[in-house]
Amino acid sequence: MIDRLVRPGQWTLTQRVLPPAGLPRRLCTQSAIAAVGGGTYLTGGVVFFSLYTGLPATQIGLGFSFAGLLGLVGSLPAGHLADRFGGRRVWLAGAVVTAAGFGAYPFASGFWSFLLVMAVATVGQLLAGSGQGLYAVAALPAGDRVRVLSFVRAYKNVGFTVGSGLGTAVLALDSRVALLALVLANSVGMLVNAAHVARMPVAHATGPAGHRPRPRPWSVLRDRPYLALATLLSMVSILNVTIFSDVIPLWAITMTDVPKPVLGVLVALNTVMAVALQVPATRGAGTTAGAARLARRAAWSMAAACPVLALSGATHGWLTVVVLGVAVVLTTMTELWISAAQWFVNTDLPPADRRGAYAGASRMLNSVFQMIGPASTTFLAIRTGGWGWWVVAALFAACAFAVRPAMTAATRRPRYGERTVRVPDTAPAVARVPVTGRSTVRSGARP
Repeated sequence: MIDRLVRPGQWTLTQRVLPPAGLPRRLCTQSAIAAVGGGTYLTGGVVFFSLYTGLPATQIGLGFSFAGLLGLVGSLPAGHLADRFGGRRVWLAGAVVTAAGFGAYPFASGFWSFLLVMAVATVGQLLAGSGQGLYAVAALPAGDRVRVLSFVRAYKNVGFTVGSGLGTAVLALDSRVALLALVLANSVGMLVNAAHVARMPVAHATGPAGHRPRPRPWSVLRDRPYLALATLLSMVSILNVTIFSDVIPLWAITMTDVPKPVLGVLVALNTVMAVALQVPATRGAGTTAGAARLARRAAWSMAAACPVLALSGATHGWLTVVVLGVAVVLTTMTELWISAAQWFVNTDLPPADRRGAYAGASRMLNSVFQMIGPASTTFLAIRTGGWGWWVVAALFAACAFAVRPAMTAATRRPRYGERTVRVPDTAPAVARVPVTGRSTVRSGARP
């Protein structure tokens, strides 16, 4: 049983690197497999549509914006479907649809067919993400979810790194045939991923939650305390990713004297930290107080990173490299801490039979910040000459101050159908993890 294995103080070095045997290890394997395909596609996808299908850059940009819009409006319905039909079924359906979407990419000969295949792949990814999250919550013991999910994320980072390397190697070949092979191999990989999902043990559910009327997915938007908390967490999470992925490279190239190859070293530093520290960074995230503490750490860490980045614009030589390295360490720790806090909020605060819809609302908020984050943070950091970093830091500091009262309000308000005040810290574990693939997982509510 996993609850005998994941006591942090008792772990050996091997147990800190390898997830517990059984379902946790299978979830990590699946995450790594899917991430290899995702990393490969993100590295070479735009190049494929440009060089293989011949689409102009403006149409490619519109297509990806269309996919983002689908992600925004489809997150809640996808989560509701996972609640209605079960996480594993929706996860498997999404994996198959995603494989079909990638397999159809070579047939996108014009703009409208390009939009069609983008829509298919996006819908598949929405379904797969919603189903996977709900399945993991139903299948894992409440006290160990965050720690196992941290393993899943660490293995995802490993798979993504491998996939990015494969995509880079394919691009180096500078061949249409190689680009075609990249996309088709990704489709085959997604089918392998679907086969892996199909072999996951079924998670059955029992309990009174299934006997009350099931509300519409949009009713989640009436839960204002939860949405306020989720907004704060999404803001810290997505702006952190945006600053690391988009703003720091632009800042380093345009506003500092750092050599361009150093950017690769900074990305490698982030990757190593994400793989090695994701599990230790989740310590204490299994309670309301612990999740709030990690969210505050994340926001303060990012607030500290902003003036450090501003300082790098006034330094020279190796000192600039060191300052940027400190900033990357701070942004990476923000990533690790905020993800752990979000796992707790998305799994322990919602009603057991509506976790999919609540997680969909969080993904919808993520999409909003993904749309407004790049332009706003780039303008504040670079177009102002650097003083805008202090504005961004103040925004993160405000989030740090607001997290604790927002968490308190969200935990004191009963969710839909709950007649008593919810106290997540004392909630009993309601699930068991199977050791073999033939076991059955049972939880206290219908997924």
